[in-house]
Amino acid sequence: MSETGNSPDRPIRIAVVEDDKMVRDVLEILLNGSPGFACVAVYGSGEEAVAGLPEVNPDVVLMDINLPGISGIECIIRLRELGLPMLFIMLTIFEDSDAIFQSLSAGASGYMLKQTPPARLLDAIQDVYHGGSPMSREIARKVVQSFQHLTTGTGTDNGLTAREEEILSYLAKGLLYKEIASLLFIGVETVRTHIRHIYEKLQVRTRSEAIVKYLRK
Repeated sequence: MSETGNSPDRPIRIAVVEDDKMVRDVLEILLNGSPGFACVAVYGSGEEAVAGLPEVNPDVVLMDINLPGISGIECIIRLRELGLPMLFIMLTIFEDSDAIFQSLSAGASGYMLKQTPPARLLDAIQDVYHGGSPMSREIARKVVQSFQHLTTGTGTDNGLTAREEEILSYLAKGLLYKEIASLLFIGVETVRTHIRHIYEKLQVRTRSEAIVKYLRK
């Protein structure tokens, strides 16, 4: 999460890395036309992004996974090697399991389909900015299916409360923090607190790791 926090005076600063100019322009217009968001840079290739992003240092980067030349995954790897605090959301038209896991392993915080409705994409950006790991529901289903193939055994008692188990099950379905809060009639900050406790008890740092342990139970 940004140290300064999100406010009307300090919008979330976002960069877009996308080789399709039409998609790039649509995202730029959406971000600059939405209160609380600002598109501070756009790039048409991974090479341009690697060269320009360290100076811009946005809060969140919307990264196309299939770029010409340097892929979006390789771009994230190179940028993370610089130790900058920017967060990454992968944008793709594919629901490819290998690409999902490569992206998450490279350090992406979220993975969304390009056809995601604008309002949900903005929610996802806010979710990442505040420490979440949003995925499109289609992507979340793919992740769960893949983990079910990869995981074996019955697991052991994980020490989670019934409410924490419930929240973790919603995370595995790809729900955003505010969607979980609405379903459970609690505040978003309460959801974040529960998730911090879940991560501590499971000794994990990401949604993906938490889902793995959840599916092993």
